[in-house]
Amino acid sequence: MYAYTDFDRQFVHARAAQYRDQLARNLAGTLSDDEFRPLRLQNGWYVQRHAPMLRVAVPYGALSSRQLRQMAKIAREHDRGYGHFTTRQNLQYNWIPLTQSADVMDLLADADLHGIQTSGNCIRNTTSDAFAGVAPDEIVDPRPYAEVLRQWSTLHPEFAFLPRKFKIAISGAKEDRAAIGWHDIGLQLVKNEAGEIGFQVFVGGGMGRTPIVGQEATPFLPWNQILVYIEAIVRVYNRYGRRDNMYKARIKILVKAEGQKFFDAVNEEYRNILQHDRDGAAHVIPQAELDRVAATFTTPAGVEAVPATDIALNASGAYKRWIERNVHAHKVSGYRAVTLSLKATGQPPGDATDSQMDAAADLADQYSHGELRVSHDQNLVLPWVREADLPALFEAAKANGFATPNIGLLTDMIACPGGDFCALANARSIPVAAAITERFEDLDELYDIGDIDLHISGCINSCGHHHSGHIGILGVDKDGSEWYQITLGGADGSTLSGKAVAGKVIGPSFAADEVPDVIESIVQTYRSERSSGERFIDTVKRIGIEPFKAPANAVRTLTGKPETVAA
Repeated sequence: MYAYTDFDRQFVHARAAQYRDQLARNLAGTLSDDEFRPLRLQNGWYVQRHAPMLRVAVPYGALSSRQLRQMAKIAREHDRGYGHFTTRQNLQYNWIPLTQSADVMDLLADADLHGIQTSGNCIRNTTSDAFAGVAPDEIVDPRPYAEVLRQWSTLHPEFAFLPRKFKIAISGAKEDRAAIGWHDIGLQLVKNEAGEIGFQVFVGGGMGRTPIVGQEATPFLPWNQILVYIEAIVRVYNRYGRRDNMYKARIKILVKAEGQKFFDAVNEEYRNILQHDRDGAAHVIPQAELDRVAATFTTPAGVEAVPATDIALNASGAYKRWIERNVHAHKVSGYRAVTLSLKATGQPPGDATDSQMDAAADLADQYSHGELRVSHDQNLVLPWVREADLPALFEAAKANGFATPNIGLLTDMIACPGGDFCALANARSIPVAAAITERFEDLDELYDIGDIDLHISGCINSCGHHHSGHIGILGVDKDGSEWYQITLGGADGSTLSGKAVAGKVIGPSFAADEVPDVIESIVQTYRSERSSGERFIDTVKRIGIEPFKAPANAVRTLTGKPETVAA
């Protein structure tokens, strides 16, 4: 993991002290709420439907056990005993009183954590592959580059007030586990025929009201010039992006509207930065700096390759299913990465209690050299587990609610907090997720159904990434009531899903109590239509969405609910 320097620690503590002064002035009435709002947002503090919400950055998803214990302490002492891990590898608290927010900032800084740029119209937390550094299909470890990008973009004065929020994802493996096509900038590490490292760069991806997959800006950019190229992209966006309409302010709208003109402007800006670099001002990454950062991402001491074993040879029952679903291949022989599922029945997707955070930290210390990862799918990952320790880890994970063997299955769903917390939401996500999980509790049935990505968003802002779900559920408002629009065939860009694409709506929206029946009808249609061994997404691609429409819409006929068109 990246090791904070003295400068890094001084920086986050100074930021916390600055915020404490801002909060004190706001509470004293000398700094108005309107003046305080942009200052708290810059540190991750929102005011949601019922209470303040804090978003804590987990850069590229990497956490130490010490940091997770501090998160547990904050949940226990300042919130209501839990937190929510998001698709962007952050942690959110939903009930911290604003009067305690400065104390929480100090606690975060003490653990090398912060909420800087987890909100606002700036470059947000850079996300990456939860299996970075351990995946056997990895081309280049993306973490050092992500860390350099984090340091460069943090409080960058030129990009503090962009037309709209800006998100970057980076992958270094053959398998895209970071959904890079759905980000403002998506970065894929590659090697050319000479073995040189570079980036394939995609620009203009995003969800929301207008789902668009990013377009390739360049197939190969030398790694040391990536900051220059990103700077050129963001400068063009800052210069020409819409500021008169927040719904048309994301870079995806600019790229779509301008087409090749946008890319021409970016390439011109990129060349100008390099050509006028007489005083070394261009942010070309020195080899020494990459080496300095990369030196902190070493294999933990004591991890040595040993002969691999057949971990499923004597496995049976629940343990065998856990091995099949929650245990993953590793680049070091004799080791595995293990997913701790945060998708047990009765638990909102992505939520973890303070006791679970402490337990996960203990498991990391005992079995994974004190390191964890937050995944895009809202689970936790232990990246350094010996194969010999898997049986003991399974028992410990089971005792703490982490051993649900459903990774990649229907109930391993992505969901935002929805209308239970978010003031922007049109509908609740958590009760719908719970109802679907209860409907598909039978593991034999889940295993027969096979791999399905189900994503739920409580509003069009798409925090639950419903557009990229094989099955997507979007909460919509109709005359003050909660309704849900269903899409099929979305993909995040992974090998399982195929090329990134937005799902298609199957028809009018459904009432909340109809949704589990609709999902069941979709699943039953798939089971009747699939070829031998065919996955859900492949069946949808082969036969299209038409065969699913009539069975799904028949649910409304059975319930007698009036038909409504999604807003």
